[in-house]
Amino acid sequence: MDYISLIFLSCALAMDAFAVSLCKGFSVKKLNLRHYFIVGIYFGGFQALMPALGYIIGISFASFIASIDHWVAFILLGLIGLKMIKESFESENCDTNANQFGFKIMFALAFATSIDALAVGVSFAFLEVNLSIALLLIGLITFILCTIALKIGNKFGVFLKNKAEFLGGVVLIVLGIKILIEHLFFNA
Repeated sequence: MDYISLIFLSCALAMDAFAVSLCKGFSVKKLNLRHYFIVGIYFGGFQALMPALGYIIGISFASFIASIDHWVAFILLGLIGLKMIKESFESENCDTNANQFGFKIMFALAFATSIDALAVGVSFAFLEVNLSIALLLIGLITFILCTIALKIGNKFGVFLKNKAEFLGGVVLIVLGIKILIEHLFFNA
């Protein structure tokens, strides 16, 4: 997977955490540096950790499905993308825990928003991906986008929440299609 695709993938994976960060920013009267680091480290850290775990899971059965690996990546990315698009149409307000930054809340939110990244990590096992670069980009881009979302949510509210999830879903589907086309037509 080339660097441009990895950057788009990183941005797409960050969109769930971006949406939650918007809510967190909206719910806090006055942000301080601690809020930015908590949001960035939890979401960025989990978004980088989960693909690594997914890769370990995927590599354990990669040899069994090597001939259809491009289909697996396409299906995983497509399903995750469709799920994100579906969620973007659900009218979900920020929950009552949005203004809380404690360990239990942040751990649960970071885990929940990074489940998609676990599935993407499984697809990494079937693709030519520099795993360390991919994990670094995913974590760093998520960190940056979530800290920006915290500020946006604090200043302007959460009107971007559903648009971010929709865009992330579309990007994942497009990446899945790109992988499938490359393997079917250009890796003969």
